[in-house]
Amino acid sequence: MVSRFVISVMAADRVGIIADVAGVIRNLGGDLGEISQTVVAGYFTMILTVTFPGRLEPEVVRRALLAVDAADPFEVGVRRMSKSPTTAGADTAEADARKYVLTAVGPDRVGFVAEIAEYLRQKSINIEDLATRADGGQYTMILLLDIPPEINVARLKRGLAVAVEEEQGVRIELQHHGIFRATNEI
Repeated sequence: MVSRFVISVMAADRVGIIADVAGVIRNLGGDLGEISQTVVAGYFTMILTVTFPGRLEPEVVRRALLAVDAADPFEVGVRRMSKSPTTAGADTAEADARKYVLTAVGPDRVGFVAEIAEYLRQKSINIEDLATRADGGQYTMILLLDIPPEINVARLKRGLAVAVEEEQGVRIELQHHGIFRATNEI
């Protein structure tokens, strides 16, 4: 038996947080899986998956992470995973074929992210990753999407243009993840 968790950690950014978190996980016998980490407005944020041998309660992991810095404790969330991680194979190739990158650039305004997210939700399109940046009155979003196979991508792109681009002065680009990676990596 193993215990699988999704763990989130937030704290004021400082040197060594990843070493602290990874050390706690190691000391509890945990095997790190996926990790996503960034710093936003001076705050470190991290979400990770971890597998521990045997039966381990979420509160044990939470308390161990909170004990790292009693003077400035982490904000910690620990949730038991309800399903096993995806395994490599045919399903992964099929899932990769559905991955697209949407970039949207337009005037920084209230509701921009909500508008795009709602449009995608209405089409049953899952946002798997989102990064944004506001700079000089412009707002840029880069979204990794999982587009269901029954969705016509060309029609989706036209629909986005009509719903968002033309009305709001937004530039939209939608391209397959493989093409995006090939044209944006050195």
